[in-house]
Amino acid sequence: MPKLIVLPHQELCPDGDVIEAKIGDSICDTLLKNHIDIEHACDKVCACTTCHVIVREGFDTLPPSDDLEDDMLDKAWGLSPKSRLSCQSIIQNDDITIEIPKYTINLAKE
Repeated sequence: MPKLIVLPHQELCPDGDVIEAKIGDSICDTLLKNHIDIEHACDKVCACTTCHVIVREGFDTLPPSDDLEDDMLDKAWGLSPKSRLSCQSIIQNDDITIEIPKYTINLAKE
């Protein structure tokens, strides 16, 4: 079973975590099921950037992003070449290490 390794995040996961991940689940769903309350303002339909993560290891094991996700990511705070929307990133057979950025841009709140 693959593992989702979450690097420490000051508010959401101060000590980091290693989570047993289910193949076929999104990174976002895996985080939420394990009480890491990542924002997901659009209810996981790829219409915001609040669930943005940076995939530090295992980026190439995820299915590629589509044009809609790429367009949304262009609006994300702290964009990186290894950025993904966690709601669109489906876990496969391999371990993945992620960093949750310090800030999010929530257009619904602003």
